[in-house]
Amino acid sequence: MSGRVAEKTAIVVGAGSIGPGWGNGKASAVLLAREGAKVLCVDANAGAAEETAALIAGEGGEGAAFTADATDEAGVAAMTADCLARWGRVDILHHNVGIVRIGGPADLSIEDWNRVLAVNLTSAFLTCRHVLPAMEGQGAGSIVATGSIAGIRYTGVPYCSYNATKAGLMGLMQSVAIQYAGRGIRANTVLPGLMDTPMTQHGLPQAYADGDIEKMRETRRGQVPMGEMGDAWDVARAVLYLASDEARYVTATNLVVDGGITAQYATALGG
Repeated sequence: MSGRVAEKTAIVVGAGSIGPGWGNGKASAVLLAREGAKVLCVDANAGAAEETAALIAGEGGEGAAFTADATDEAGVAAMTADCLARWGRVDILHHNVGIVRIGGPADLSIEDWNRVLAVNLTSAFLTCRHVLPAMEGQGAGSIVATGSIAGIRYTGVPYCSYNATKAGLMGLMQSVAIQYAGRGIRANTVLPGLMDTPMTQHGLPQAYADGDIEKMRETRRGQVPMGEMGDAWDVARAVLYLASDEARYVTATNLVVDGGITAQYATALGG
């Protein structure tokens, strides 16, 4: 590793994994630590946060676990205070929180709509709300959110709440980026495409193949021009770039990580 974020402190919200394997937040937290950052691994699942922090410690990095529900403002405030108490700074905020509920406007329940809105979008607002004052006081900081190509394209799955919140997340990051551009703070969004992670295995099989995970994988691989799905490390490398000083002149942008499928969607639609 080359120390691309050496001497920086990072909060990764959603640093655990919903199941066995590598989720986007887990991989991002470990990669940031490998590149020199001190990482506060935050997750609503205490065991998942602790697992990621233990992986970092096992590789000789510096990390700590913190349990918080990102939709709860008191928990988000406590998370930020913990990072500042430990390390005195918050240089990087990586927001990697999201859930999926299948359904369009006519059949999705209002309870599911409100839950997806709270988890996918309101949590990003709350983390920015509490981290930005610290970054502003430092005169520097980088915020990286995990969005989705579902925020810019219909991907064949009827999940209107997911589409809407991922589109809203890009708008939030761009608003923050422009408001704080003169204060040394950048904000960007990574847009993963069809990825093979525990979250997709947990939330999407019914939409593709009546619950058959292998058939879902086969279908998704066949959709991607490069012939394969991406994984959590593809997302993590994009997060690392945007969090690092290599991206010092990059803000208010959406970095697509999708093996070419967004362009294919656009072509198919005649766009």
